[in-house]
Amino acid sequence: METCPRSCTPAVRFCQKLNRLKTLDDDMMATSLKRCLSTLDLTLLGVGGMVGSGLYVLTGTVAKDIVGPAVIISFIIAGLASLLAAFCYAEFGASIPKTGSAYMFTYVSVGEIWAFLIGWNVILENMIGGAAVARAWSGYLDSIFNHAIQNFTETHIMQWNVPFLAHYPDLLAAGILVVASFFISFGVKVSSYLNHIFSTISMVVIIFILVFGFILAEPANWSEKEGGFAPFGLSGILAGSATCFYAFVGFDVIASSSEEAKNPQKSVPIATAISLGLAAAAYILVSTVLTLMVPWHTLDPNSALADAFFRRGYSWAGVIVAIGSICAMNTVLLCNLFSLPRIVYAMAEDGLFFSIFAQVNPITKVPVNAILVFGVLMATMALVFDLEALVQFLSIGTLLAYTFVAASVIVLRFQPDKTSSKGTASTSSTSSTSSNPSAEPSDAPSESRTINEDSGELKQYESFSDKLQLVDRQASTERREVGQLKAYWQPYLGKLLGDCESGEVVGYCVLTIIVSSVSFCAVLEFGTKQLHLPIWSFTMLLVILSLAYVLSLALIWLHEPQTSSKTFQVPLVPLTPAASILINIFLMMKLSYLTWIRFTVWIAVGLFVYFGYGIWHSKEGIREMQPKDTAARYVVLPSGSLVETVQSVQPDGQLYTSPHQTNPSTASTAEEYAGNR
Repeated sequence: METCPRSCTPAVRFCQKLNRLKTLDDDMMATSLKRCLSTLDLTLLGVGGMVGSGLYVLTGTVAKDIVGPAVIISFIIAGLASLLAAFCYAEFGASIPKTGSAYMFTYVSVGEIWAFLIGWNVILENMIGGAAVARAWSGYLDSIFNHAIQNFTETHIMQWNVPFLAHYPDLLAAGILVVASFFISFGVKVSSYLNHIFSTISMVVIIFILVFGFILAEPANWSEKEGGFAPFGLSGILAGSATCFYAFVGFDVIASSSEEAKNPQKSVPIATAISLGLAAAAYILVSTVLTLMVPWHTLDPNSALADAFFRRGYSWAGVIVAIGSICAMNTVLLCNLFSLPRIVYAMAEDGLFFSIFAQVNPITKVPVNAILVFGVLMATMALVFDLEALVQFLSIGTLLAYTFVAASVIVLRFQPDKTSSKGTASTSSTSSTSSNPSAEPSDAPSESRTINEDSGELKQYESFSDKLQLVDRQASTERREVGQLKAYWQPYLGKLLGDCESGEVVGYCVLTIIVSSVSFCAVLEFGTKQLHLPIWSFTMLLVILSLAYVLSLALIWLHEPQTSSKTFQVPLVPLTPAASILINIFLMMKLSYLTWIRFTVWIAVGLFVYFGYGIWHSKEGIREMQPKDTAARYVVLPSGSLVETVQSVQPDGQLYTSPHQTNPSTASTAEEYAGNR
């Protein structure tokens, strides 16, 4: 049995390598990008990312085929569900103002390989999303000219009949993506100005639709004669909510832009809340107007708003609607082309992706290589691929990112601060300590700290004799650390959970929440149909999984959270992010099996890239391999026990501390050390 630890050591080290966390510096505002975005800029980016072609197409499709006039309630439910995920993104964007969005948030809390896979899926999500919107933009514009562009291309250029490829090369869609990438490469302010222009036009058109639409509204279209307000019942409303949820995808562009915000601590939460509120109001009010103007069962799913005005005798209004639709799709294109290169840049900056994409133009302060390369790739996809079969793939990447971000919020809320301090470390060895006794101790993670009697702050003592004089006075002021069991519950659960490391129990509980949520949703979705479970086993499984979910939440609540924060924090943790996890997983279970097959293939490709390149070039891995010196300190914990702390000194002066319980020989060394002092 004693040989097991030796034989398991390589596997343990390999797992630790896969799950290593990103080290954050003290100066979160330091960046090679340009911080120039205001709250208004971020708000309009968020609105542009959410209010796109879905406002002009999705509302009519859901109202006619799924819900009816009750699409209003579906958008309200979907907006509230999106708010849970938006809260999580807002907290991370404010507290960790670095580009990379869900990738970065996962890297600092869950682990490296998980962060890479999240970033890998977000890259594909943005590429497919941008290409799909470009083709929709091209098709919408082509329909205005009676499909003249398509007919000319098929007749004079080329066409083909190949599975998964478009019937003809969409030169217009590819061209708009290349032009947009060219403009975005000029800098973040140019991108912001373009987004301002298109977003303003889009919002003016929406106001026109609302004002003119309410004038033409007929309440009789909600009457029983036309089928009533909710002709498909509660099941239709819930099904419509699942579809409407994807209308709010896009607010994560705000978190992706936090490294270029002037004051991300305030701007990111405010912009997220305002943009999500404006988007929800636009979808709800436009749905109201649309179903009041014409009977819901007569809507044209492809161009519901323009067709509604045409049928009421105002065909000229359709031109205004078309202008608004094109401008709205332009904002979505800009947001995709804006956020995608920054995620690639963040991964390359950490060494997990090819380093060429980490280069920032010294003049424009944007990752030009990532913008142009992935802009061309997106244009190529729009040129040749039939993206209708791939559009559903978008949802699984988004929902997976939402799930990991929500889990990361819980993990970090109950985890001691692990931010590195490179500039404040003053002691690198015993000799330097002796020569500079007035130096401040490092802020690097250390368990060898005591509690200041007056201020309640953690304090570290170098003198063994000085500490012995304070043990009795400070023992009574002991306070539980972040991530440890609350003092009130220590007598009841101390023997079971008291010896666990800070945040360890919370980490296992988060894993249990995810597993129980997946199992619960799988049983709920497939239990009576595909699995053919009897009622008693179906019910028992749901009860057991529900209890596991609730018990995990309760155990997390019994631990000390981080309470002092100068930035926005998600309310009602762990309930809010746990609810977001459950909703996201439930929606993922609604996806088709083909989507899961494509997802598995893409994950396999990502793992090939990670193990072939990322794991060998990871900057966290390089940092671990750097040579270290050590220096010893001797302090006494609040419990009164003597602790030796060994500080590893990095070449850049960064200190890391690990405690070891002392023995008699250590105590004598401590006395010798104190005597030398």
